Amino acid sequence: LRRIHLPGYIAAVRAGVGSIMVSYSSWNGVRCSASRRLLTEILKEELGFKGFLISDYNAISQIKPGDYKGSIETAINAGMDMAMEPTRYRDFFEKLKELVNEGKVSRERIDDAVVRILRVKFALGLMDKSRSQLADRKLHDHFGSPEHRAVAREAVRRSLVLLKNEGKTLPISKKVPRIHLAGKSADDLGNQCGGWTILWQGRSGRITTGGTTILEAVQAAVSPGTKVTYSLDGSGAEGASVGIAVIGERPYAEGVGDRADLALDHEDVATVANLKRAGVPTVVILISGRPMIINEVLEHSDAFIAAFLPGTEGQGVADVLFGDYRPTGKLSFSWPKSMSQLPLNIHNPAEKYDPLFPLGYGLTY
Repeated sequence: LRRIHLPGYIAAVRAGVGSIMVSYSSWNGVRCSASRRLLTEILKEELGFKGFLISDYNAISQIKPGDYKGSIETAINAGMDMAMEPTRYRDFFEKLKELVNEGKVSRERIDDAVVRILRVKFALGLMDKSRSQLADRKLHDHFGSPEHRAVAREAVRRSLVLLKNEGKTLPISKKVPRIHLAGKSADDLGNQCGGWTILWQGRSGRITTGGTTILEAVQAAVSPGTKVTYSLDGSGAEGASVGIAVIGERPYAEGVGDRADLALDHEDVATVANLKRAGVPTVVILISGRPMIINEVLEHSDAFIAAFLPGTEGQGVADVLFGDYRPTGKLSFSWPKSMSQLPLNIHNPAEKYDPLFPLGYGLTY
């Protein structure tokens, strides 16, 4: 818990994060929404978190199925400050009042939750009618502004993880004669963004207002004398200085994306194979929200980047491809060799730890 999962929360709390959503997940058999150890003792008391904790969608009722009142009691006493109860909120209010009147939830706990919520609202100016960000529609003009996109671009280049780089394939010179891009995600903003983008499940294609695909970013980055070509399946790469395959998952969210097998699509494997058969140095960029089973394409690649879901700013990928910035990302999980290794945990002494890439792995140049 402390070595692997807590560092990100420590950094967020130190930066002044205002709210944290509590996961549906369990830790050591206890649902996070019911864990006073996690929510109060560690987050609030030990780390000094001053913001508020909000439950995930309808998560509280899952603590004790069939006992909604008992679930509310457990969650609030564990340290939950705000409840996301879209379908039973009236029932939630009544049962919480009953719990307070019965002395099962203290008024001090309610006061603490209210103070935490109001502290964040005041800090955001939401309680000041003269400067409420909800009322000031002029702020909409800043959505997608150059300043916002610059921050998003920085996040992309800092989060990429370089998994392989044989023969110093990367960085690529901006002055090579020709670069050939391939793959279903090379020119697709929707795939770059993943789920929860405009729509619940997101979708492939140009779903956002503005943004730059990886193909467009490469075209903008190279010198005037460099030709950039593209094919969906990797054909036509012969004679190119380097081939770049952008492959991976199409958008999904939540359980809709559950899969029994995390193997890459056949079209992705074929795209990389076509580049390799063309006899060009092959760079693979993987777009995914989770570790995929990549053994075959990893073997066919000269360089491999896990880009995860980089969002709208494809220039962040180009920044690293061409060496304007060095890759600095490290894996926050262990990357499995096969489905049979899942779940793959570094701290499980009963299992041999033999991942494809270990926790914390990441190359640079």
